[in-house]
Amino acid sequence: MNEQIRPATTRVFIALAPPDDAKEELARELRPAYETHPHMRWNRIEDWHITLAFLGELPVAAPELLRPPLAGLAATRRPLELAMRGGGHFDERVLWTGIDGELEGLHRLASEVRDVVRACGVPFEERPLRPHLTLARSGRGDRSSVTEIATGLAAFTGRRWPAARLHLVGSNVGRGPGPIHYRDIEAWNFDGTN
Repeated sequence: MNEQIRPATTRVFIALAPPDDAKEELARELRPAYETHPHMRWNRIEDWHITLAFLGELPVAAPELLRPPLAGLAATRRPLELAMRGGGHFDERVLWTGIDGELEGLHRLASEVRDVVRACGVPFEERPLRPHLTLARSGRGDRSSVTEIATGLAAFTGRRWPAARLHLVGSNVGRGPGPIHYRDIEAWNFDGTN
């Protein structure tokens, strides 16, 4: 009998995601880079997100603790108006596009999300919020592709869109050299006026 072994942990983060039409706008801008740099490890468009809190590897039961308070937080918040803008890189290896719009509200939301995580007793590494979407990673020996593509994205300004849902995301597949695959554990609409 061949039983499937279930993982004991899952990689978890809390995020916002652009709507499909905003992601498609950026994908059109990136189309030439997709063709000229096929060796890059491009993130799947459906996985593009803005991380508010990266929680890392957690026991598979831990996200259950976060569901009620995150749902409560989302119920009190209104959508944020955001846009994707420009391009940049981390250490010449990770390509990203920046986020523009209601940045003060975005930082406040991230702070509130992190307060919820702490109140639930879930440990995580505190990192400053640098609002961006990770688009691709280069190979270890490639130091020019990411900077070249980032330079090409510098003038990009996407349309504004409402970030209308809070996502609790998990990943336990794709940790090898291929793309990482994410799945919503749960997502909540922003229904409030704050």
